[in-house]
Amino acid sequence: MTSLLAIGLLLGSSVIIGVYGVRAARSTPDFLVASQQIRPGWNAMAIAGEYVSAASVLGLAGLMLKNGVGSLWWAVGFTAGYVAVAALVAGPMRRSGAYTVPDFADYRLGSRAVRKLCAVIVLVIMWLYLIPQFKGAGVVLHLVSGTPYWVGVVLAGAVVSSSIAVGGMRAATYVQAFHYVVKLIFIAVPALVLLVRAGGEGRELALRVDAGAWSRPLLDLEGSGQPLLATWSVLLATTLGAVGLPHVIMRFHTSATARIARRVAVWVIVLLGLFYLFPAVYGLLGRVFAPGLITEGHTDQVTVVLPGAMVPGAWGAVLTALVAAGAFAAVLSTSSGLLLALAGGLSHDLSRSSVPRLRLAVAAGALVAVGLSLPAERVDINVLVGWAFAVAASTFCPLLVLGIWWRGLTVPGAAAGLIAGVCAATGAALASVVTGPHPGWLTVLLAQPAAWTVPLAFTVMAGVSLLTRPPEWAERALLRLHIPQRAAGDG
Repeated sequence: MTSLLAIGLLLGSSVIIGVYGVRAARSTPDFLVASQQIRPGWNAMAIAGEYVSAASVLGLAGLMLKNGVGSLWWAVGFTAGYVAVAALVAGPMRRSGAYTVPDFADYRLGSRAVRKLCAVIVLVIMWLYLIPQFKGAGVVLHLVSGTPYWVGVVLAGAVVSSSIAVGGMRAATYVQAFHYVVKLIFIAVPALVLLVRAGGEGRELALRVDAGAWSRPLLDLEGSGQPLLATWSVLLATTLGAVGLPHVIMRFHTSATARIARRVAVWVIVLLGLFYLFPAVYGLLGRVFAPGLITEGHTDQVTVVLPGAMVPGAWGAVLTALVAAGAFAAVLSTSSGLLLALAGGLSHDLSRSSVPRLRLAVAAGALVAVGLSLPAERVDINVLVGWAFAVAASTFCPLLVLGIWWRGLTVPGAAAGLIAGVCAATGAALASVVTGPHPGWLTVLLAQPAAWTVPLAFTVMAGVSLLTRPPEWAERALLRLHIPQRAAGDG
């Protein structure tokens, strides 16, 4: 009952805060990028709130419980991705004037065909990313109330889509900034309490954590026996995937200037680094106090289950309520950004854009995501998120990096690289599900394919571009992306 009350208060607060943005969502720039008037502090907290998803709150702790401390490489990659974003794309993307990745492709290459191809890839990435968010909502609500899994999935889809449909980016920003604070406090405070509680056992606690494969510093995907390859592939996907995530890129256009966009990216790194101190605590303590979740196949539940397992009675219920509300906040904040980017792909990039069309696209995108999430109850959250990052790293990362830093990129090259990347990454992910476990290195290359799909996409994009001619305006387009700050009036 306490957990339901906490989640109810969170939902009510989110709706009230989101309504504040309704009056400002009257045009496409208002809806998609809040007319580029979001203040840096709000923006940094909103981006961090959007980025800390169910994969961070539930999935990372669950992976650490099941696979060991090597799973922390996911957190390293998630945070390091923003270093790459700040260094490579934040400033130039803001100067381009493009609202979305397909917008950028059109600006840089002048090709409607590439723009539409990018829009389709946006949909693939966003739906892959939305499924684990809505799954997280179903899992959390089921754990704290006993309601069927589908109830939480549908509830999250309804709340997020209604808030975003009426308020757009400004509503999402305020809600996501609020959710970051909620997540940090509601995940950190119980984690510290549980650490103090467990610390009383001292040496006994250390002895109860087995020192075998679980304590190795590298990641071993699905027992492949290839920890170095697995770690490298996950790092490539999470670090370079952040560069290509459509909802991340869209966020930097809400800043007034390119310099502010880079400053926001740096602050996001600090906020993410602070948050990722705590999911590891739940994975570590779960290994000692909730090991049964491994055999039951419910490792994603450890963050919510652990407080009650360690602290019986009323205080345990309070801690569980805080964690459950924090996990639900992760679902809502990330889903908000994903639905905005998805709506941009459906309406702004694939057809004529207007606020009514964008609102309809939010509802349609959420409906599809809910439908896809219902059969995903048994799939690990981080597996699905890993696929989304792998697709982004294998498609939009090469497009943005080469498009911003190399004048030789051509329309055929961009198209060929995008097609090769999306087909290879999604094909590998589907093959890993359909064909089942594989021995050794093949498991890694299918379950987390970034180690070969990212080099493939870069090679194809650059190779085909070298065989064809870049657009005549490529030099002027690049000049605008890299023009000195003062000359550009960029402050």
